Amino acid sequence: MEISPESELTPASINLKSIEATPESFKEYGQVIEASADGEEFGPQDAQLDLSLGIPRFYIMHLENRPLEFSTITHHASVTQCLGSIGGDEWYLGLAKPSIVKWNETKGDDKIVQSRSGHLYVPPAVEEVKVFKISGPKFVKLDRGTWHAGPMFKADSMDFYNLELSNTNVVDHTTHNFKNINKVVFSIQE
Repeated sequence: MEISPESELTPASINLKSIEATPESFKEYGQVIEASADGEEFGPQDAQLDLSLGIPRFYIMHLENRPLEFSTITHHASVTQCLGSIGGDEWYLGLAKPSIVKWNETKGDDKIVQSRSGHLYVPPAVEEVKVFKISGPKFVKLDRGTWHAGPMFKADSMDFYNLELSNTNVVDHTTHNFKNINKVVFSIQE
């Protein structure tokens, strides 16, 4: 098949059907946390956090104009992250499994990349990207290194609870650009 010069410049669009985020469907990426009774003791139903490498930052993040498409995906190697919409409105998150590599596990793998913050990782594969729909009064906890794109939503703007470290977006923010590297963009279908 012959590829025209114009099509080489235009990224392919990949349509992904959203998956409802449940504790079971989300377990390879982190946790879905739902309401529990007041006074219930800490257990596996609660967010299993790792905030040990810095000062925690819990804030309300205001986002505008986040359509249901993405071409970049990010991970944080030093912290778990929690996100939840204020009001329980429906939103979406593109995800790929964590791919951080320990220094003693490199064994000459040519796919391994070193981030500007120093850790090693394997870039996420196009075919491994999934999209989750989060609706109702719950939030998600992303495991350390989970690749994520979003939040994305249909409304003009939304506010989110966000728990990470105070410097996460400065010193622990590794991004993969699917559009530039893989020549694809993702579009969310319901």
